[in-house]
Amino acid sequence: MTQEAEPKSARVVVADDQTVVREGIVMLLGLLPGIEVVGAAGDGEEAVALVAGLAPDVVLMDLRMPRCDGVEATRRIRAEHPGTQVVVLTTFADDESLFPALAAGARGYLTKDAGGDEIVRTVHSVLSGDAGLSPGIQRRLLERLSEAERGPAAPSEPPDGLTAREMEVLLLIAEGLSNPEIARRLHVSTATVKTHINNLFTKTRLKDRAQAVRYAYAKGLVRPPAG
Repeated sequence: MTQEAEPKSARVVVADDQTVVREGIVMLLGLLPGIEVVGAAGDGEEAVALVAGLAPDVVLMDLRMPRCDGVEATRRIRAEHPGTQVVVLTTFADDESLFPALAAGARGYLTKDAGGDEIVRTVHSVLSGDAGLSPGIQRRLLERLSEAERGPAAPSEPPDGLTAREMEVLLLIAEGLSNPEIARRLHVSTATVKTHINNLFTKTRLKDRAQAVRYAYAKGLVRPPAG
């Protein structure tokens, strides 16, 4: 019997300007399965340089750092090194820099008191193409977009050649539902949901769930909350 190869570890860089916090995170990551720490940075400039030299899979990025903050570092990394994903590290989930970081290309977020299981889950989630965003954060992101813009009237037919089922999946993503939750709502398998998401991302040229939320609002598929 052929023995299955163990899944490849995610290569991670940690960026945080507080030495104690940074070293603590590195130490914790070193104990987690499926995670390999390949570098640590004390500010955004150093993080960008490490990504250029090490090509990690994921950067865990603090937001408030000197010289170059986490938002600008995220923007540069995603523009210059699209193969590296960024997961934001925040002290509080309501950090005002969180939404600019998501707009800059971050695919997920973790609070600094996150447990090992949550870190592993989020890192591997962004690497598999999902956004590491809680439903609550996705809803808040939609609300922010609603406050900032006025969307056009809803189209009379699905945009970009989306099927009716792909539209359903898109709207459920915009509601903040995870793949398993969408599968239960539509009474289909999670694999089927992933297929629909891949198809709608291809048709709309979207890269992740955060972009899907923006797209749904911009196309008038989701209305801003009343009030």
